[in-house]
Amino acid sequence: MDLDLSPQLPKKLYGGNGGSYYAWSSSELPMLRQGNIGAAKLALEKNGFALPRYSDSSKVAYVLQGSGVAGIVLPEKEEKVVAIKKGDALALPFGVVTWWYNKEDPELVVLFLGDTSKAHKAGEFTDFFLTGSNGIFTGFSTEFVGRAWDLEEKDVKILVGKQSENGIVKLDGSISLPEPKPDHRKGMALNCEEAPLDVDIKGGGRVVVLNTNNLPLVGEVGLGADLVRLDGSAMCSPGFSCDSALQVTYIVRGSGRVQVVGVDGKRVLETTVKAGNLFIVPRFFVVSKIADPDGMEWFSIITTPNPIFTHLAGSSSVWKALSPTVLQAAFNVDSGVEQLFRSKRTADAIFFPPPK
Repeated sequence: MDLDLSPQLPKKLYGGNGGSYYAWSSSELPMLRQGNIGAAKLALEKNGFALPRYSDSSKVAYVLQGSGVAGIVLPEKEEKVVAIKKGDALALPFGVVTWWYNKEDPELVVLFLGDTSKAHKAGEFTDFFLTGSNGIFTGFSTEFVGRAWDLEEKDVKILVGKQSENGIVKLDGSISLPEPKPDHRKGMALNCEEAPLDVDIKGGGRVVVLNTNNLPLVGEVGLGADLVRLDGSAMCSPGFSCDSALQVTYIVRGSGRVQVVGVDGKRVLETTVKAGNLFIVPRFFVVSKIADPDGMEWFSIITTPNPIFTHLAGSSSVWKALSPTVLQAAFNVDSGVEQLFRSKRTADAIFFPPPK
């Protein structure tokens, strides 16, 4: 069966004056379901408040735009109130309760990518809201809620029924939500735009890798991630994840061309991607990208907390490791052609600047 790897945009699921929630559909992007990956985006207007909820999936959150506050409660832990801004990545394990708030302009936009292998629906996140018109406790009888909370029936009806909206609300300023605490960021968030670079190639590109070393919670989430910034007209080396991981890529900024090659040398994707697109590279398939003149930036998750990649170009590629006679036999060429091939791309790089 042919794979449909075409990049897709998300669809709005719900929202109002406070903001909107979008998700990529596994019916439109079948690799989400096949790979057990979910993808969604939260956009909050000024004073927008995303009501407390938990999810059936572990996730990595990445702030695409704006700044705001995230409230995070890990199981049996105290609430962490974290200031978030563009470039921040947060790991959200199973069972974590979160709320999100945007106090100012511009719009706060947060991307969620995660593992749905234990979710109710493969390829989709399901959130369970603690309050609101679709909150968990709207389904219990007032007797059960009253017994659980030690409240009279009239008080239960106020608490459960007063919030008539669902998911996202717009606050009127009469309530002051908790201020973020600087010490709460430690171990909870990493700014990928300010973190030390793992790769920095002049005229090529830069990479920050999110792993258990710089954000230990990704170990609980079971995912790794990276932010890649490719300079104008530069190329990202063809490569694949050699530990059977899927790559899920969201284009943050710019545009460029992508090719993916799979089994039997079949090119399964050749397209132009732009900001807002999401696409998936299957296990062991080889992907390469070339940025348009204005460059391209993307955020990816990899379905392992400490991913390992094999590159098929550059000094660290497998070609440089193989014996000369092995290459001659494999390519069916003479030693002169093999030596020419080996003499190229001698720098230790995974990004290649445009030809001069």
